Amino acid sequence: MKPRVCFPALSLAFALLCAAGAAGAQTTDRALSPEAIRALVDRVIANQHRNDAALEEYERIERRLVRKNASDQTPAEDRTFRVIPAGTGTVRVQVEERGQPVDAEFYRRQLRSVEWALVWALNPGEHKQKQRVEKAARRSRERGELVDAVRDAFRFSWLGRETRNARTLVKLQLEPNPAFKPASRHTSFLTAVRATIWLDEAAGQLVRLEAELARDFSVGAGVLGKVYRGGRFVMEQAEVASGVWLPTSYEYNFTARKLLFGFEVHELTEVSHYHRIGPPQEALAAIRRELSGTATSRSDP
Repeated sequence: MKPRVCFPALSLAFALLCAAGAAGAQTTDRALSPEAIRALVDRVIANQHRNDAALEEYERIERRLVRKNASDQTPAEDRTFRVIPAGTGTVRVQVEERGQPVDAEFYRRQLRSVEWALVWALNPGEHKQKQRVEKAARRSRERGELVDAVRDAFRFSWLGRETRNARTLVKLQLEPNPAFKPASRHTSFLTAVRATIWLDEAAGQLVRLEAELARDFSVGAGVLGKVYRGGRFVMEQAEVASGVWLPTSYEYNFTARKLLFGFEVHELTEVSHYHRIGPPQEALAAIRRELSGTATSRSDP
């Protein structure tokens, strides 16, 4: 099993930009100085790297809702997955279709696929494992570069503080920095984005991100495709373990063209039931216990 692949540049960049609660009340506390804002952003970036590393050892439940256009009342797709880290990526095990559990034998076959993926992750001699490791390392490196680039890609402006769920959040506006020189193709996406972020000042963590394309963004000089101005991405994250903050929801709404074909994406993913399953060796033992019936199944969302 392989993770779903979306329109490459947008999915990578939006996913890496990394977020909770209903809208909070605005407060009138004294604004942070530019130096204090920069120091807070640096803390958030450092913590985001740690969160990204932790995510590789946490399984979770994701419910994915897809609509063909923004006005659809009923989603064209409503699937729930158990997402399990497998060393060089994740394996998505479907647990529900439109709220109904999948067939038990189908679920068990999927778990067998997870078992094999973990076995391969622990066997450097497996004929495709080197390629998987290299691909995972490249994704991780590009993700880290993109998170770091946020520091220089934007100008940060004070918008105030808000109280959400009894926590005080700093609200900042991010506008593209005209002096920013992207070091790579995937960081060039940041030049087209403006955003609003909410940061937990005490924890030094990102809580919510609302990003929007301020202009059209071309892929492959426009030959491979284009994502059109006005596309939006919203992400929220929360503390799931002591000091570990991971996504609880993310939503894409954009119009794009891939080669000659136009399309829209309207997706909402709700993430819950985080559970540390550990690195491949620990995860493999847990999956085998589940398959043998000696552990409680985690298939229920």
